[in-house]
Amino acid sequence: MPRQDRTGPQGFGPLTGRGLGLCGCGMRRGFGFRRAVALTKEEEKKILEVELEEVNLEKQEIEKRLKEIK
Repeated sequence: MPRQDRTGPQGFGPLTGRGLGLCGCGMRRGFGFRRAVALTKEEEKKILEVELEEVNLEKQEIEKRLKEIK
């Protein structure tokens, strides 16, 4: 978490990142005990929507940089 305030990378709360941080509580990891994280369909949908938005923002940044290079 960038600000260590438990709001997640985009401020949407826990379980909205990619599970790569120190907590490791995201969708791709368990809770440190090698247990699978059971998400509801709504939680999974919210996570996927946030990840899609992150990918779209990154795509826009890449496209912008490519235009600058040309």
